[in-house]
Amino acid sequence: MDKRDYYEVLGVSKNASKDEIKKAYRKQALKYHPDKNPGDSEAENKFKEAAEAYEVLRDDNKRARYDRYGHAGLGGQNGFSGGGMTMEDIFSSFGDIFGDAFGGFGGFGGFGGGRSRQQVNKGSNLRVRVKLNLKEIAKGAEKKIKVKKYVSCQSCGGSGAADSNSYSTCSTCHGTGQVTRVTNTLLGQMQSTSTCPSCGGEGKTITNKCNTCFGEGIVKDEEVIKINIPAGVGKGMQMTVSGKGNAARRGGIPGDLIVMIDEEEHPELIREGKDLIYDLFISIPQAVLGTNVEIPTIDSKVKIKIDQGTQPGKILRLRGKGLPEVNGYGKGDLLVQVNVWIPKKLDGDEQKLMEKMMDSDSFTPRPEKSDRGFFERMRSYFE
Repeated sequence: MDKRDYYEVLGVSKNASKDEIKKAYRKQALKYHPDKNPGDSEAENKFKEAAEAYEVLRDDNKRARYDRYGHAGLGGQNGFSGGGMTMEDIFSSFGDIFGDAFGGFGGFGGFGGGRSRQQVNKGSNLRVRVKLNLKEIAKGAEKKIKVKKYVSCQSCGGSGAADSNSYSTCSTCHGTGQVTRVTNTLLGQMQSTSTCPSCGGEGKTITNKCNTCFGEGIVKDEEVIKINIPAGVGKGMQMTVSGKGNAARRGGIPGDLIVMIDEEEHPELIREGKDLIYDLFISIPQAVLGTNVEIPTIDSKVKIKIDQGTQPGKILRLRGKGLPEVNGYGKGDLLVQVNVWIPKKLDGDEQKLMEKMMDSDSFTPRPEKSDRGFFERMRSYFE
């Protein structure tokens, strides 16, 4: 079954702010929470659907890809496995969205069965800029970049503890990572759950810290990261390399590496979407008599025929000599705009020759209906 539009799922417009999206998700999650709808599989599916929509739309990069390419643009990078979001995924990722008022997903008036949820640390994202030339954009590229970042401490394996015996169960939350309180209201007892202030939601405390990372589980270092960039990307596009951002404290989930695409300017070709434009200059005799000329493409040179009587501004189309569509099919074209070079200075013989041709009947302008203006020609090629 096809997935519903994420904006439709949350009931918001496509230009909704992050705050509006968060409020809409909170409303949907409260409505379809399994503790309020025990045994209702339809409500549970809608609960998961709302969480999946929120997980994408709250993230600027994922939301941009979704807005441009739809569900296909996420490429399975919605943060969860190909099997979809599980209830544990939702509880661990979005449990704090309700704040203290409703205790995350702890329950309503005793529902929820005492669900335990320990805090999972999340590393921050990193951003890098990668510049590509036109050939790399056409073929795709593999880049290796060196990034300064936080990595997992090798001495303690990222745990932050000197050894496996250097832990004790948190005395405040007794290992659950949460503290719970029950408040009497007009609607009955309301249970609220929040992150344990003593252990930060980890459920345990370190009694003997690692001497290398001093209990943090991460250290500053460098890493060489290989990035596979697909063909057809363009300036301003972003890619996400999952798990290659900063490592998280004490064995948490690492952040992502956000790759921002930039383009090197080609000395002869101009990019226009997936099409390329080349300005060809020929002489007056070449335009009058016709000729064969050599022009550049992305990775080689090709010869093209200039017909006798070619008019300035004529556009020749070389099909399939442009760029591929990113994550798509087919290629753009190479558009060759013909310009006739007019010399600014002539010697005596050339001057006399030009004066003679100026009075010739063959050189008297007689434009035909097919000789459209430049802007009309260009518009017809890009429509």
